[in-house]
Amino acid sequence: QVQLVESGGDLVQPGGSLRLSCVVSGSILSIDVMAWHRQAPGKERELVASISYGGRTNYPDFVKGRFTISRDNAQKTIYLQMNNVKPEDTAVYYCSLFRPTTGAKYWGKGTLVTVSS
Repeated sequence: QVQLVESGGDLVQPGGSLRLSCVVSGSILSIDVMAWHRQAPGKERELVASISYGGRTNYPDFVKGRFTISRDNAQKTIYLQMNNVKPEDTAVYYCSLFRPTTGAKYWGKGTLVTVSS
């Protein structure tokens, strides 16, 4: 059974920084892909960043150069470093784990990030 718990969400001013964490309980396999997504009020959930077990990362253009995803496989934790945040980054941020061999996708319950002055 895989469970994910996010933390680190907070109120932050525009231009500020924040680091989110996601701890995984249960097994992580070397083929698992982990990611951060977000969902703003009234909008669909969107991918923010993904990372393979070996550290290969992928970002959509709207966060490139501002957000960095990383993972510590030994600690079963992934991080999202958010720099130069903007009001449009306000959303609930979710951590996910995708297991290609089974097609299973696991989600955390989310952590709220609010960017406002």
